Amino acid sequence: MHRSIGPLAALSIALAGCSQPTAAPLPAAAVDVKAIEAQAHGGYVAAINSNDVETLMADLTDDVVYQAPGAPEVVGKAAVRAWVADYLGAYTAKWEKTSIGFTVAGDWAFERYTYKSTDTDRKTGAVATDVGKGVNVYRRGADGTWRVAVDGWSSDKPAG
Repeated sequence: MHRSIGPLAALSIALAGCSQPTAAPLPAAAVDVKAIEAQAHGGYVAAINSNDVETLMADLTDDVVYQAPGAPEVVGKAAVRAWVADYLGAYTAKWEKTSIGFTVAGDWAFERYTYKSTDTDRKTGAVATDVGKGVNVYRRGADGTWRVAVDGWSSDKPAG
């Protein structure tokens, strides 16, 4: 004979199966947010401005997501590599990113930033600039290195 359990009991059992043990958060004094920001943010900006695909790829997680203005999101390192190769193949990039909020929670860090980008066309020498804002999500790897998991940015210029 089949017995049914109540919906609340079923939900409790289902949720219990999905739960993962969580580590106790570190006391705020144990986390050097400024040092993490310098490594994560500073390293990422330097990697972009290297104009070298492999240098930039080393600063990204395998499941990285790029959310560029006016385009569908790009998911995964292989897809982002192709996007970056096209971009850096067409332009010499210079990005100035200013962190305006940086929070660390365990192996994750979250950042709001403003930017000014200067792209110089490699064929014509034409220069295009943009200003805007964005959000970065960083994840600390097993090797202790903070890498970009998500970078989403948008221009302050009107669409069109």
